[in-house]
Amino acid sequence: MKAFFSTLKEDINVVLERDPATNSVVEALLCSSGLHALWLHRIAHFIWQKDFKLIARVFAQISRFFTGIEIHPAAQIGRRFFIDHGMGVVIGETTEIGDNVTMYHGVTLGGRTVFDAKGKVFSKRHPTIGNNVIIGSGAQVLGPIKIGDNVKIGSNAIVVKDVAKGMTVVGMAAHKIKEQKQEKPRFCAYGISDGSDPTDEKIEYLQEQINKITKKMQKK
Repeated sequence: MKAFFSTLKEDINVVLERDPATNSVVEALLCSSGLHALWLHRIAHFIWQKDFKLIARVFAQISRFFTGIEIHPAAQIGRRFFIDHGMGVVIGETTEIGDNVTMYHGVTLGGRTVFDAKGKVFSKRHPTIGNNVIIGSGAQVLGPIKIGDNVKIGSNAIVVKDVAKGMTVVGMAAHKIKEQKQEKPRFCAYGISDGSDPTDEKIEYLQEQINKITKKMQKK
C-alpha cells in the first residue's frame, strides 16, 4: 500500500514538474487529463493481467471517453510517464514505454503488421520506447520499432524505423515507394507497408560507392 501511494505522489509531482500551467496538487488532480488517463490505464492494465480482457477494454473505453486519450489496457508503461494536454493520443496494444517519458497531444504509437519470410505475422506490432524520451505533438511512431534512451522526436514527425539513443529526429516529408506486387493485397495499418524505399536504396548505394573509393585511396 505504501508503494501504491508513493507511485501516486510521484505521478502528481511529474505533472507539477513538467506542466508550467499547473500550479498546485489540487489543480493537477482536477485538471490533468494525462494524469487521469494514466491512473485509469493502470487499473485497466491490472484487470487485463487478471485475464478479464473484455472488462479491461470497456474500462479503457470509458477512460477514452472522459480524457480523449486512448491507451490499450495491454500496453506497458513505466514510471514518471507524462502526457501533456493529451487530446488525441493513441497508444496501441503491444506498446512498451520506459521510464521518464513525456508525450504531447496528438501522438500515435501505432501498430504495423509485419510478416516474416514465411508470411507469419509477428505478435509485436507497436513501438518500444526507451527511457527519458520526449515525443512532440502530432508525432506518429509506427510499427514494432525501437526508440532508444534520451531520444527527442519532433512535432509531426513520422517515425517508422529504429532510432538510436540520444538522437533527435524531425520531419514528415512523404515520397513514393515501390511495393511488392501481390495477388491479394494485404491490409496495411496506417498505410505503412513493407515495400522498399527508393530514397533509402539510393543513400545505401551512394554509401557503398563512398566506401569503395575510400578503400582505394587508403591502398595508394
